[in-house]
Amino acid sequence: MRLFVAIAFSEAQQQEIHEAVAPFRAMDIPVRWEEASRYHLTLKFLGSVREDRRQMVENAFSRIAGATRTFPLILKGLGAFPTVRLPDLLWMGVDPSPPLRCLKQDLEWGLVNLGFERDVQAFHPHVTVGRATVTEGAGAFRGLDDQVTQFQTTLRFNVEALSLVRSLQTKEGRVFSTVATAPLRTKGRRG
Repeated sequence: MRLFVAIAFSEAQQQEIHEAVAPFRAMDIPVRWEEASRYHLTLKFLGSVREDRRQMVENAFSRIAGATRTFPLILKGLGAFPTVRLPDLLWMGVDPSPPLRCLKQDLEWGLVNLGFERDVQAFHPHVTVGRATVTEGAGAFRGLDDQVTQFQTTLRFNVEALSLVRSLQTKEGRVFSTVATAPLRTKGRRG
């Protein structure tokens, strides 16, 4: 099964994100907008994991979560990969705060012992909100750069748990389902 580690959002938080990006959904641009229920922040993509290794992954994932204190997550700004003028993916940005970066590194190092490669690319935390449906020219996205520049919304959520998520490809697209959840530590010292 294909798995990844993520910060999941409550229904209320997903709705806040959905409402924040409403001005972009109202634009006449060729984008397939994600359903609010699909919003999450991917921290570590694990790829294909055999069923007999799943428990080891869950144990490591739970240990890392239990050693991490709850922390605030700040979402702000809208951007795109590779560029706003000709995007493939539209996202709401996430502030790469020290606690978030430390959690990301703990996951990288904590899962390398299980045979997962450590991701050495720069960490650009984001929540995917849409995917472009055309690639034939920047003219299709006229006005998006102005709208992105004017976007001033900031959302703040408290991260209280990590999710181990299964990604399954179906005829209708990818379906995500939570396999395990591990709470973060609410008080006390790390360790």
